[in-house]
Amino acid sequence: MPETRFPIRVNRSGRRLWPRQALLFITAALAGCSGGDLGRTRGDVLNDDMHRWIGGEATSSIGLRASQFQLTDNERLLRDLAYPLIEPPHSRPAWKSVFGDYKALPSPWRQEVAFDRSAYGRILIDEPHRSHSSRYAQMIEDVRDDITRFEPFFAAAVRVIDLDRKRNAGMAQIADLSPRERADAIARMQENSLIVQWVQQCLERRISSYRWALERLVLQAPDNMAADADRLIGELAAQTANPPVSGQPVVARVASVRG
Repeated sequence: MPETRFPIRVNRSGRRLWPRQALLFITAALAGCSGGDLGRTRGDVLNDDMHRWIGGEATSSIGLRASQFQLTDNERLLRDLAYPLIEPPHSRPAWKSVFGDYKALPSPWRQEVAFDRSAYGRILIDEPHRSHSSRYAQMIEDVRDDITRFEPFFAAAVRVIDLDRKRNAGMAQIADLSPRERADAIARMQENSLIVQWVQQCLERRISSYRWALERLVLQAPDNMAADADRLIGELAAQTANPPVSGQPVVARVASVRG
């Protein structure tokens, strides 16, 4: 492939000026990096149903089949809002958010995937920081983000669970309901309920992880910022303990974590 060359101009102060076509070339190259060529986010993943897999992962992890029904707008929103809450906090560095690092995650019912409440704290403490206060600031930001995401997710969950109750009641009124339609309806209701349970359990795990990390930060680098972090963690814990809606017990909960 021939080498691409652009004429470089120099202004009066001696600073080199990049021509417009060179800047357009660089922009296009960076845009191409965000696709599947580098093994990161594939173009066919970034679509309206990109989080559909969450329901399938939840049901398959306990041996249930996924529904073949298309997602409703509310169900799609539920899955979109669930993903940031089931993705481990502080697991995506800023540069990966730009170039794409999308991945599916195992549900909490897969026993082969153990929960490590110290993982978040070890990443937070071990990563290079300019000062210990930046570690506290990062934790405060992470907890505050979870608090901000809490209400939108559970508002969507309330709508979905309420509509599922109506769906369940409506099935009895359909005289010619086929076995396949009934199975898909039940599977979708199970999916939706499991997603709510999944988020609830992930929130409990996040709180446990935040507390472990805060204890170690106070031990290694005490700071008055710890009080703000502790207050926010307590606020998130209070919200999680009293959610607006709970998923129906399709499956037993995994072992609870120590707060």
